Amino acid sequence: MSVLAAPNEVVTRALLRQVNVPGLDRPAALITLDNGLDHTKPNTFGPAGLTSLDEAITAALAANPAFVAITGKPYIFCVGADITGLPLLADREQALEIGRLGHRVFARLKDSSVPTFAFINGAAMGGGLELALHCHYRTLSGGAAALALPEVSLGLVPGWGGTQLLPNLIGIPAATQVIVQNPLMQNKMLKPKQAAEMGVADVLLEPADFLERSLEWAAGVVRGEVTVTRPEVDRDMWAGVLYFARQTLDQRLHGAVPAAYKALDLLDTAKDADFATGTAAEDEALADLIFSEELRSGLYAFDLVQRRAKRPAGAPDKSLARPVTKVGIVGAGLMASQLALLFARRLQVPVVMTDLDQARVDKGLGYVHTEIEKAVTRGRMDKGTAAKLYGLVSGSVDRSVFGDADFVIEAVFEDLAVKKQVWAELEKIVTPEAVLATNTSSLSVTAMAEELEHPERVVGFHFFNPVAVLPLLEIVRGERTDDATLATAFAVGKQLKKSSVLVKDAPAFVVNRLLTRFLGAVFAAVDAGTPLDVANSALDSLGLPMRPLALLQLVGPAVAYHVGGTLHAAFPDRFGVSENLKRIADSGQPIVVDDEVNPEVAKLLVVGDAPLTAEQVRQNALDALAEEIRLMLDEGVVAEAQDIDLCMILGAGWPFHLGGVTPYLDRTGTSERVTGRRFLPRGAASLPA
Repeated sequence: MSVLAAPNEVVTRALLRQVNVPGLDRPAALITLDNGLDHTKPNTFGPAGLTSLDEAITAALAANPAFVAITGKPYIFCVGADITGLPLLADREQALEIGRLGHRVFARLKDSSVPTFAFINGAAMGGGLELALHCHYRTLSGGAAALALPEVSLGLVPGWGGTQLLPNLIGIPAATQVIVQNPLMQNKMLKPKQAAEMGVADVLLEPADFLERSLEWAAGVVRGEVTVTRPEVDRDMWAGVLYFARQTLDQRLHGAVPAAYKALDLLDTAKDADFATGTAAEDEALADLIFSEELRSGLYAFDLVQRRAKRPAGAPDKSLARPVTKVGIVGAGLMASQLALLFARRLQVPVVMTDLDQARVDKGLGYVHTEIEKAVTRGRMDKGTAAKLYGLVSGSVDRSVFGDADFVIEAVFEDLAVKKQVWAELEKIVTPEAVLATNTSSLSVTAMAEELEHPERVVGFHFFNPVAVLPLLEIVRGERTDDATLATAFAVGKQLKKSSVLVKDAPAFVVNRLLTRFLGAVFAAVDAGTPLDVANSALDSLGLPMRPLALLQLVGPAVAYHVGGTLHAAFPDRFGVSENLKRIADSGQPIVVDDEVNPEVAKLLVVGDAPLTAEQVRQNALDALAEEIRLMLDEGVVAEAQDIDLCMILGAGWPFHLGGVTPYLDRTGTSERVTGRRFLPRGAASLPA
């Protein structure tokens, strides 16, 4: 394909108009980026969009303006390159052309003799932020949703000048944070205030009259009445910062994300190289990465999170959902308290917690109040919102307060008999239409509801801890759950701003079942005599967010043992029960201290005399995952392999460069060797054949 003809590109037009600004003797040229769609379809740059911008800059400069400014449509500046065209590139030369085209067009703003301004009115990411960095000056709206250079999270690098411009603007420590660290921290974004404090923008303005104030400010700069000063960049610390960043990457990723290392190389180049040399290096790095397996997995994962997560497979018609005007929560422990705050913040309806005694209720309410106070202190919540939330969340020891609740969720001890008793008591109190949701992590929703008069209104509603952070919600359909209940559950999940995946009522559902199988393979190696540190480091080459034993410690050995027992009862041939894990749980000792295995734990173990190598541990764990995923798909636990990957990305934090999990299993040949076939067609999350 021609680099200037990308199929299916949603073209962002650069619309030029002349603007008379008081105090200037001639009009300014204002270019507005607009793809003609609302803010839910952000501006992006493909070849045609870059060409439109190029033409607008030519026309703007030809009119001899007082200055040239670029802004975006409402709420959106530009979120970067149109990555949907990347898999269509046929060869490396085309990839180089994409980089060079963006560099050539953007550089016209940097090299212009006429002052150039970026009025960042909304979200600015990737190539959108790089466009702004090429302008001589930048204003920023306090209402801009997010600013970021997220390319490394996908398996790319900022390829249109970001690695060269940003460190020389804000310094190497902050630039390394934005370009490398933030993308690897679940793609963390900058808020406007933080970006302005870093020096990404020259001035932060209120959103209500942002364009007018930006024009006034720019006119002041042009007239010489506003002087923009920027701190001098400390170049002496450059090498030290990058050395430390590389060490951190080695410890955390062990070479698993080539894009992160390429980004550090480019940041190193930015210290002394001229701009042309630096951007040429970006072109070469971009071309290399575009034809990497990690990028194809990253693009696949990005599509899952951006598209599939918003259209859950198998969800019933949303018109069947019932309104929820009050929420009840059974329990007032940590999980229940987190849920209470989340429901109150997102649904803006009364939320009431109950527990066995007033002391527990008070403790739960205390947690909610403390979290609200923290949010106010940190500037994340205004006092008016805080006052409203205080009023919405209440507690009681009398479950009759659930009588008028439309949605009741339990977060009590993970024991089937206890949960069945809770629902039996509540069914006598709530209305026949009230949805009864369980936050169980492994127990059968069907069994929980089987003795109720209305089992059709019981649904699994499985959150992941911490509730406010992890976006996944496994919605579990029991054998008798009806469509209205399920539709209400999905509607509530959407209001909570969670990504919901429909899951069949099967032991431990998706994430916990896979993580238990995965950890089980690792711990089986320990039981066989493999040293703890060998087993713990065996999966390093995958670049997972946590090593196995750190994950086990986060979950809690007692919880892991309990879930493992549930799965052993269901699938004894694949899920073992480790007495060593029980010994660790009973001891209360931490397994990991400062990212190192606790030597005291090793003394507790009773092990065999057949230790495995790190390679054997890794392959056993991958084989176990491949087998379990194939069985889950055959059982219909989820609709497709894509839902498995979405769950692992959003619920377990597994990285984009793995595509969740199935693209990696395909890429390494594990899928075909263990199950006889791939999970995904070749080219779907990998390079074409």
